[in-house]
Order: sequence, then C-alpha cells, then structure tokens
Amino acid sequence: MLSCPKCAQVDFIMKAGLVRNKQRYVCKSCNYFFTIASPDGLKSNKKGRRHQATIIDIARLVGVSNSTVSRALHNHSDISSETRQAVLDMAAQLDYQPNQLAYNLAKNKTNTVGLIVPEFHNRFFPNVIMGAHKILTAQGYNLTIMQSNESYAVEVANTKAMLANQIDGLLISLTQETNNYEHLHVFEKRGIPLILFNRVCEEVSAPKVVVDDFEGAFTAVEHLIQNGYKRIAHLGGPLNLSVSRERLRGYLAALEKHGKEVEEELIIQGMLTQQKAKIYGNHLLELENRPDAIFAINDSAAIEIMLMAKEKGISIPDQLGVVGFSDNAESAYIGPGLTTIRQPTIEMGGTTAQWILNMIETEEDLNLSEVRVLKTELIVRGSSARSRI
Repeated sequence: MLSCPKCAQVDFIMKAGLVRNKQRYVCKSCNYFFTIASPDGLKSNKKGRRHQATIIDIARLVGVSNSTVSRALHNHSDISSETRQAVLDMAAQLDYQPNQLAYNLAKNKTNTVGLIVPEFHNRFFPNVIMGAHKILTAQGYNLTIMQSNESYAVEVANTKAMLANQIDGLLISLTQETNNYEHLHVFEKRGIPLILFNRVCEEVSAPKVVVDDFEGAFTAVEHLIQNGYKRIAHLGGPLNLSVSRERLRGYLAALEKHGKEVEEELIIQGMLTQQKAKIYGNHLLELENRPDAIFAINDSAAIEIMLMAKEKGISIPDQLGVVGFSDNAESAYIGPGLTTIRQPTIEMGGTTAQWILNMIETEEDLNLSEVRVLKTELIVRGSSARSRI
C-alpha cells in the first residue's frame, strides 16, 4: 500500500499518469506529486501509448509460468488458491483484458455474425437489425453491421471485409445494382453459412427470408380498385431484384382479376433513388391521360409522388390515390396519411438471426433452397380513402 512521502497519508493516493516510464501519483490530502517505478514494468511505445498487458507480463511479475497464469485466469482446479489470487490481483493491477479474438480464432470460431444492408434511409433495415441483434446477443454472439449504400462495388468490398474478419455467418440484402453474385459464391465455397433476406436472388444456393411481395402488391392494387380508381399506374424498381418482379406480378394479377386493361405507359421500372422517383413520378403526373392512382414500390417513392401532386394542385385522394409499400415512420404523418403495406421487419430480423445460428451450430444437413415467406398487412390511410365512384 502506498503512502505519501510528505504527509504519510495512505487513503488519498491516486494515479496521475506516467513520467519516463515511472508511475506518477498525487496525494489528495496535501496535493503532493511523486513518482515511483511503474508497478507493472510495462513500457510505453514511441507515441506514449501504454503496452497492453498480456499473460506473459502477468507471469513475469508474479513469478510463475505462462500456462499457470492461463489456468488461473480460467479457474482451473489444479491451481492453488494463493497462486490464483496472486494472478488475479496482478491482472487487475495491470488492467489485463483477455484477447477474445485470439481465443475464438483458436477455436476456429469468432462468435460474430455479419449483416450487410443497402441503406439506412428508412426504418425498414434498422428494424431488421434490431430484430437480429436481440436474438444474436441473447445467444452470446456479436453482430457486425455494414452498409453497401446501394452500390454493388461497396457490397463486394463489404463481403471481403466480413471474410477478413472471419465471421461465422452472413446475413445480406442485395443492392439495386447487384446482378453478379461471385462475391457470394465465395461463402458457399468456404462453407460459411449465408442467408439472403428481403432482396434475394435465385443464383445463390442459400436460404432466403422474404415477405409475400406478390400478395402485398395484389392487396394494395385491389384496394385502389375497390375504392373506385380506374387507371392505376405502377412505379416499380429494377427488375433484377426479386421484390420488384414480385410486386409487379401482384399489380398485374390484381388488374387481371378485376378486368382492368394493362397499359404499358402506366408501368415504370427503374433504379429508385429519390431523384429518379421524382423524375418518374413527374412523368406519370404529366401524362395527357393522367392515371387516377399510383401504386409505388416503396413509401419513399410514394411520398415523392404525393408532394409533387400537391405542388401541381392535384387533390389527394379525390383526383389521385397513392399507395406505398413498407410503412415508413413518416408515412403516417404526411398529409393526408399514406396508405401502405406494412412488413414484419422485426420478425424478419429475428427469423434470419435464429436461422443463421441454427446453421452455425448444427451439423445436420440443411435445405439451402428453403424460402421462408412472411405475411404483410394493408394499412389504410387518407391517400386512398376515396369513395367508390
């Protein structure tokens, strides 16, 4: 126990940094500063940063072997209580932190799952992340999250980073640009569990978790028809994405069921950035024979259409009905409220996380072609609440 050289107090001594590899102390009783050799004997590097304590440092200072320190830290029964306590005391004094990464790599397992999403602009993917995080952390796993920013090149770089960090499994939703899947085939070849969710592809042999995009789109368009809308346009996404194809298919099926003519000029498919949504939406609203309703592939595009319609003096829902897909947070608050298709995002995250854990921890053969389909829900608000005409 240290005492102050000036006033002999022992209860008020505090560390005050290192000076020339010596520990500096201050007595809070008399405000006297003094130094002694650092008790851990750990040297600082050229930048003044202190060396991270290791098992070797503890062993040297306690006077035992490295293996003895390791066994003491892991509470092995063949270590005496005196030795164990000495090791634990020194570990606490050195602020020793075990190298969990090295320990996991020695077991050929990192207890880390990677998750790559295309964007964070709305609450869909953050909600998926929350659902996955809850399941994974409860089972002692870490979640590493990366964003591809709707860029195929960034998505490829993200997967390489995940491989470099030796994740145990990967959850991924593809970008709008992705139409080459070699970077995902690497996971197949290395035997690393992989699950695709929301935006998936058939070219990769991996389980998939999606919502029923066909049923959701069908329900949205049928709702518009039942509310008296006759010329319903569809603002869709790129057809390399399964969600775009399935929502287009649902749109067409609803028109067919109700005997509505399919008009090619009312169907637009493309990359749906905010700027593109404005361009496509403006095109539909400027048609000489303007549609009286628009079903958009997502809420962001639907909201852009509503804002443009208001600027043009087009009344919603009387002159234009609008339905989106996702149920973003802002959808309930933009006047008159956006009718949309709600997706079970938390459930999607939890389902993918539990499934990847089963794949990591089981040795049983799994059906890599299995697809789990989650149900959607129509949320009716003011943007489509026109009485049947």
